[in-house]
Amino acid sequence: MLQDIIINGLVNGSIYALLAIGFSLIFGVARIVNIAHTAFYMLAAYIIYIAFHYLGAPPALAILLAIPATVLTALVCFRLFIDPIQEHEAAVLIATIALAMVIQEALLVAFGGHYLGVPPLISGYIELLGVRVTKQHVLALGFVFVALALVWVLLMRTRIGLAIRVTAQDREIANLMGMDVRRIAMVTMAVSVMLAAVAGAIVVPLTVLDPHMWMHPLIMMLAIVVLGGVGSVKGSLLGAYILGFAEALVVFLIPMGAFLKGSVALSIMILVLLIRPEGLFGVAFEEER
Repeated sequence: MLQDIIINGLVNGSIYALLAIGFSLIFGVARIVNIAHTAFYMLAAYIIYIAFHYLGAPPALAILLAIPATVLTALVCFRLFIDPIQEHEAAVLIATIALAMVIQEALLVAFGGHYLGVPPLISGYIELLGVRVTKQHVLALGFVFVALALVWVLLMRTRIGLAIRVTAQDREIANLMGMDVRRIAMVTMAVSVMLAAVAGAIVVPLTVLDPHMWMHPLIMMLAIVVLGGVGSVKGSLLGAYILGFAEALVVFLIPMGAFLKGSVALSIMILVLLIRPEGLFGVAFEEER
């Protein structure tokens, strides 16, 4: 059972990490609370389904098509609906909620409430720590670690990554230094949604698709971001694995109470916030001058 908890905790935590890091990036740079973030994760999963079942594309090619298609859709939505009202945080929050609902309803109209699926990229099992683990789970973990490594390289070893970090530290100072903060926000949005699309691509062979599949990841993602510290990428990474393992523990130790996994994870978040209100790696907020 311990090995099962480890494997499932790693998979859950990795998917949550991709979502939470992407959310933290765009919040840190543009102060956008993007509720539609997990809706784009769901959209990527459905694009893969469409490419596989309707266009006849192999699963690997469907993934390669879905990620840029999702990013392009998100950038168009950002430019049309978010950018004009970016300075009004409450309006942005409402707009992203509306965008998420539009995506959900569009998928409901197109596919109904049916549960859909895509076959795994690779079949079979391997022995890992004495437990039979599907090769698809191992492949999913490999994809996650590669994606996280590429994001780290982007943020720490490139000029655009430096610009993103500077803008996240102080948007006003970055603007005064001559940086195009709107362009940086667009690039950050692209990176953020790309991570969500990668998470959607990873989860497609591991679960069933339905137009409400974005809601539970949204709750977990917000809990992770608050737990780790709002805007902290490092905190989002650690928080994702904490809550991912918490879910796995509940599912395997209390099988009849598996429906409580979300509640337990949120209880952990509340407990941490009672001790450290700014989160694990957050900073105490000060009144803006």
